[in-house]
Amino acid sequence: MIQQVVGVVMSGVFHASILFLVSAGLQVVFGVQKIFNLACGSFYALGAYVGVSAVGWYAAAGGPPALFIVPLAVAGLAAGGVGLVVERGLLRFVYDRDETFQLLLTFAVVLMMEDAIRMTWGTSPRSTSGLYLVYGGVSVLGTTVPVYNLIVIGASLAIALVIGWLLTRTAFGRIIRATADNREMAEALGVDVRRVFAGVFTLGTALGTLGGALVIPATAAMSEMGIELIVEAFAVVVIGGLGSMRGAFVGALSVGILRAIAISVYPKLEMLLIYLIVIAVLVLRPRGLFGEARA
Repeated sequence: MIQQVVGVVMSGVFHASILFLVSAGLQVVFGVQKIFNLACGSFYALGAYVGVSAVGWYAAAGGPPALFIVPLAVAGLAAGGVGLVVERGLLRFVYDRDETFQLLLTFAVVLMMEDAIRMTWGTSPRSTSGLYLVYGGVSVLGTTVPVYNLIVIGASLAIALVIGWLLTRTAFGRIIRATADNREMAEALGVDVRRVFAGVFTLGTALGTLGGALVIPATAAMSEMGIELIVEAFAVVVIGGLGSMRGAFVGALSVGILRAIAISVYPKLEMLLIYLIVIAVLVLRPRGLFGEARA
């Protein structure tokens, strides 16, 4: 019984670690730019495919299997550069438009990214051919947990700490918070809001593509994988509260563990259980657990 509980919890925490990276990118973009980025799922899928290609090139070059996570993570972060292209090429034209235009534009990016992925990598699933077990496993209370899972969980925690430090302890973080609170006042004080928006959106995109790259050893890359991720990311921000990084952490952990429990008990309840939690939060605390009340 204990072994089963540990296995479910560790599986849920691993998924939560990936989900946190994507949700953190979604939260930081909304917190500063006030845009709910529906394209976060597509960036996640892009990171997955770029990660598969990077690992393939690394293996073809004869690199040691134990270090495959290095090109995987680097490729995931590098793929985040597409965020700068999207922000400068599309989003900057709708910052002052109605929210409906912003949602439609990010949804259009979803469709374009899916087509671009299919044109580049085809429609067949791609995988990393068993690299998931390269690092072996470790026994936790009698349950064997893949070491790769622990590496990803540790990396996600480290990234959470770095983001917290960046936003609260650095000059760039103070500029970001000032821009989020009052864009006009920040501009009046000499802040280049255009560059701040470009940097924030690129950061949010890089977190999403990194999450997609890191999940690849445990699953296969598929063009539609981003759609399910959008639903889960939406659940995270509803539970945690829009714009809250602490909410992203708690929401991702909640969704990840609930998903793992549902899969282990009755897989058909997986999404239903998450929806029920979202509904309960919307009814009892519409702004989420850590969201701020807005006029």
